Order: sequence, then C-alpha cells, then structure tokens
Amino acid sequence: MTATLWTRAELARHAAELGLAPGDAMLVHAGLRSVGPILGGPDALIDALLDAVGPAGTILGYCDWDYDDRDLPDPALRPHVPPFDPARSRATRDNGAFPELLRTRPGARRSGNPGASCAALGGRADWFTADHALDYGYGPQSPFGKLVSTGGKTLLLGAPLDTMTLLHHAEHLADIPNKRVRRFQAPMLIDGGTGWRQFEEFDTSDPIVEGLPDDYFATIVEAFLASGRGKRGTIGAAPSVLVDAPAIVAFAVDWLEARFKT
Repeated sequence: MTATLWTRAELARHAAELGLAPGDAMLVHAGLRSVGPILGGPDALIDALLDAVGPAGTILGYCDWDYDDRDLPDPALRPHVPPFDPARSRATRDNGAFPELLRTRPGARRSGNPGASCAALGGRADWFTADHALDYGYGPQSPFGKLVSTGGKTLLLGAPLDTMTLLHHAEHLADIPNKRVRRFQAPMLIDGGTGWRQFEEFDTSDPIVEGLPDDYFATIVEAFLASGRGKRGTIGAAPSVLVDAPAIVAFAVDWLEARFKT
C-alpha cells in the first residue's frame, strides 16, 4: 500500500485542528520521519506551521551546539575548535534535523548562548533571539523565558514527551536545593577572532537533582495531559502534543517543588 503523501495545506489544517492559531509563538520539537512522506519535503512542513500561525506568528527550534568541552580528548586541541557563531555553527545532531532546517531558512535568527541557543522564524524572530543570557541560558532572559512571558506554546510533533526542552526553564525557576551546576569553557566569535569564555549553567545533561529518572520530563508531560490540559492529535501521521508554555512550566515547577523543596 502506498503511503499518504502529505501536502502543505493538509499539514497546516492538521496543525490548526490541534490548536495552533494566527499570532502564536511556539517551540517545536519534531520527529520528521514520523510525519510520513511530505510533498516538498520537510521545508513544506515548516511552511505549513508558518501558515498555521500566520505572518505575526513565530516558530522556534532548540539548536544547542554540536560541541561539548567534555568530549575534547586532549586540551591541546583547544586552538583548533571553531568558535561559536550563531550564523554558521551547526545545531547539535542530537536534536534531530528540524532545528538545523529551521536555522538555515532565509530570514531565520539564532540566539547567542551556545548551549541553549534557539532558532526562530516569523514575525517576532528578532525579539525572541535577542539578548540571550550567556550564563543560566534557560532562565527568564532566554527564548524559553520569553515564550512563557508572551503566552506561547510548545509542540511535540512526533517527538517523545521527554524532549520538551521548555521544562529546563521550569528546572531553572523551581525553588529546590542541590541543583546540579555545570561550569565549562567554550570558544566564542569575538570581533572576528576566537575568545574562550567561562560559562555557568544548571546542568541540562542530567536531571536537575538526584533522585529523578533520566526521562522524568515525560512523567511531567503525561501528568499535565492527564489533568485535562494540553491536546493530543496528529500532524500528518505523527502523534503530536500541544501545550501552553506558561501552564506547563507552572505545573512542572509545582511538581518539582512538591517533591524536593525543603
């Protein structure tokens, strides 16, 4: 049996039926293969999401950066590490193809914190990506904090529930003790040259505190959906989840503080 070949118009209709509306800002995590064959490829999916949110809407993707100083086998290699350049540095491959596809679209912008960097495309792309804090880059002065402050949404489009990066913002906000902190150095593009900068960040590579499973984000998202908030549906053939950013962050903060606040 031949698989359905999804069109841009069909995908835009599915996104609207799930709850995307003109003017929305949304952080998207996408498992592109789960959508199925798309007429025009993944760019048609991005176009469909843009159609759903309209000219005033904005799509964001979590890029990160494909460098980690913990993976550098020999400190002598440091002079050979290319500096982080928001316009050129690739999004990490661990986040799938979607963020890099979004980042390289004409008109896209990217924020300046290497590890927490986000790409944005649409009406408020400049605002979302401007002035991203270089330390504690998942806090209020970040695309994640702005998404919450502006009443945005998060879309998991065929992506696992534990990939909801916005919950790192909840980890930052939660008033709980013994959060893991990571300090590291990374090369930055400064005046056309390379300068190494010390960074400090709550560690996003592991659960924020001891006693949580690696996939605990999925537990929070499932509990949020079970409370009657958010919506499940399909875009193309991809099982999808759409939630309001302020609501899921507040829920996650309460969830964490109920278990760990002293």
